[in-house]
Amino acid sequence: MRITPAQELEQRSHKLQDLMRQEGVDGAIVLLNADLIYFAGTCQQSHLFIPVQVSTVLMVKKDLTRARRESTLQNIIPFGSLKELPSLLQAQGYGNLKRIGLELDVLPAAQYLRYSRILSPAEVVDISHLIRTVRAVKSQYELEILRDAARQAGTVYAKVPELLQEGMTELELAGQLEAIYRKLGHQSLVRTHAFNMETIFGHLMSGASLAVPSFLASPTGGEGPGPAYPQSAGFKLIQRNEPVMVDYVGIMDGYIVDMTRIFCLGSLPDKMLGAHQTALEIQAILMDAGKPGVSCGELFDLAWQKARAGRYSENFMGLNEAVPFIGHGVGLELDELPVVARGVKTLLEEGTVLALEPKFIFPEGAVGIENTFVVTPKGLERISVFEEEIIFV
Repeated sequence: MRITPAQELEQRSHKLQDLMRQEGVDGAIVLLNADLIYFAGTCQQSHLFIPVQVSTVLMVKKDLTRARRESTLQNIIPFGSLKELPSLLQAQGYGNLKRIGLELDVLPAAQYLRYSRILSPAEVVDISHLIRTVRAVKSQYELEILRDAARQAGTVYAKVPELLQEGMTELELAGQLEAIYRKLGHQSLVRTHAFNMETIFGHLMSGASLAVPSFLASPTGGEGPGPAYPQSAGFKLIQRNEPVMVDYVGIMDGYIVDMTRIFCLGSLPDKMLGAHQTALEIQAILMDAGKPGVSCGELFDLAWQKARAGRYSENFMGLNEAVPFIGHGVGLELDELPVVARGVKTLLEEGTVLALEPKFIFPEGAVGIENTFVVTPKGLERISVFEEEIIFV
């Protein structure tokens, strides 16, 4: 079990405290599991209070013993009823708080109203964007974990050619690959931030299933097993001479590496081969351009300029209706900041981690690539490493 070092947690809190000072926020109460893991090293049921000036306190409802074993924070105390929160903060020396930040982009409305009443007369403000901004730039410690996740993914993808068989269902292939992932320590749960964005492992589809749209913010959809989970692998039989897309995430110690590869039993038409090559060329352009100080909107424009110059621009990032992005941040959640989309002015920083996914969708299937990258002074360094050409079996 990997325990986040105390110095790492301290550096993360200091970055948030710097941003809170700029915004005039006296302290933040962290509740979301992904944020608790990031700032406390544990997601036991807790309230983490990060004051603007001094050290943090983790108030644990369940399980205190385990939280103390998992977290390297110094001040970890028991916590009972939510009504006790103001007096508990007062007892810890955090009195006279005027503006308290909460993760209002994910906190349910009923909970927001309750916290507003309990913390009154302090003003409850949204701290979400500040937290997500801090999390967007990864430390060397985080990058080491991401590289472990990439190796995990590469091990699984290498098994696809020996498992892929004509006539098997998408779900059957998915189950076999997911079993390998689990044996390698994959947590199964893929954390997402957006409301109602749900997925496990990722997308695995073949042939025409790749063109079936669904609710998820993704260029691919898939039938899924039914309306209750209408995406990814379904009961379609995998056939020869059609693309099989594996768009799964590797996860180690909570950290996500997103990767897509195309497999095929037999051969594919020239248009798919050409479109896949264009996707690789788009990726190469973005890798060269993705340096600190470049905006996400600029990367988006470069991708679309290259796509429009090719023969299959109407198929880029969706069939009939393209998704409005070509990449996204990844980390403890699949949909972290920044978003690589039109007009986004967010500037890349060294250590920003992105998943870029130029893909082309056709009625009979899809091709393309997705890798996870870290921003360096020389451009984007690929974290996920596996054969990028279509793998013919």
